[in-house]
Amino acid sequence: MTHKQAAEQAFGSVEEELRSISHWMYENPEIGYKEFESSRRLSEFLSGRGFEVTYPAYGLETAFEATVGSTGPRVVICCEYDALPVVGHACGHNIIATAALGAGIGLAGLADELGIRVTVLGTPAEEGGGGKVELINAGAFEDAAASMMVHPSPTDLLDPSFQARESFTVEYFGKESHAAFAPQLGINALDAFVQAYMNVATLRQALYPGDTVHCIIDHGGDASNIIPSHTSSTWGIRAESNERLQELIPKVRACFEGAAVATGCRLEFNPLDHPYLNMINNPIMTSIYSTNSDSLGRAMPKEEETGPEGGSSDMGNVSQVVPSIHTMLAIDSDGAVNHQMEFASATITSSGDKAIRDGALSMAYTIIDMADQNVWDDLS
Repeated sequence: MTHKQAAEQAFGSVEEELRSISHWMYENPEIGYKEFESSRRLSEFLSGRGFEVTYPAYGLETAFEATVGSTGPRVVICCEYDALPVVGHACGHNIIATAALGAGIGLAGLADELGIRVTVLGTPAEEGGGGKVELINAGAFEDAAASMMVHPSPTDLLDPSFQARESFTVEYFGKESHAAFAPQLGINALDAFVQAYMNVATLRQALYPGDTVHCIIDHGGDASNIIPSHTSSTWGIRAESNERLQELIPKVRACFEGAAVATGCRLEFNPLDHPYLNMINNPIMTSIYSTNSDSLGRAMPKEEETGPEGGSSDMGNVSQVVPSIHTMLAIDSDGAVNHQMEFASATITSSGDKAIRDGALSMAYTIIDMADQNVWDDLS
């Protein structure tokens, strides 16, 4: 039996349970840094199957580290499991998590023979908070030779570059007054937000392709008959590279500052969480992955063929310090895209289940080939 046949057999022994876990996660979504039930169930699944598990790990309550193999280069398979508010697993992290587990199980009995260590790393809060950045800072990737993960999407894509992203809270402080009796005595913080929003809208015509700016209002006032003295909003600013992002952020901030001057409000502009960097896909790893995905009947187009895909991930930060790949696996979502409720529903269909299998086996086969071909010195 070849190594790949052994990996497929090992995966097959748990495939039904992995589907069950994916569907359970869909029914029980947990947002970032609060994935207590998900992280416990995933780590317990691995601890009962030969992995040395640390949970919690690296100072994060919902992170875990599960490793097999005693010596050799270490490959980290990133396992995401946080959901989104309201729309749940509309980014498909239930598929990401179970594909990561499946790849780990496929390799568990082979690691020592291949001369490698395999870590399934539970990485919380990808949707906001940047759990992988916390893990990088805590040393979770220090001795890693490579890292990888898969992600569901409406379309297959081998090498998404993603956007660099920074998030900010923007607050305006004015002065309350009666909105009808004495509006002239107030300083309207909602007007400041509206003006800032329009300033950004005006800036849009000068943005580069790949630049995006978006927001939500967290607090817009307290009553319609009170001039709002405080507003708060959350903004995401993205660009194709971190270098471009650092050019864009001051221009967007100027929009906020101009609104403060125009309305007489005081502005507070503060970073919300860790910056997300753009993704660097290692060409050796993508080539090996592509060949293995093809062997499973899933052809993986390159970004140069399809054009760039929007979005950001803290896996980009990992790729800046460890040779990495982050492939996108198509599921049949009937036109729905990530972050729509209909996409969440699609993760528990037969195509969602197939993505678990294809992702798990493609990653396992890729790691087997990397070990057999001894590519470690060529990756960086």
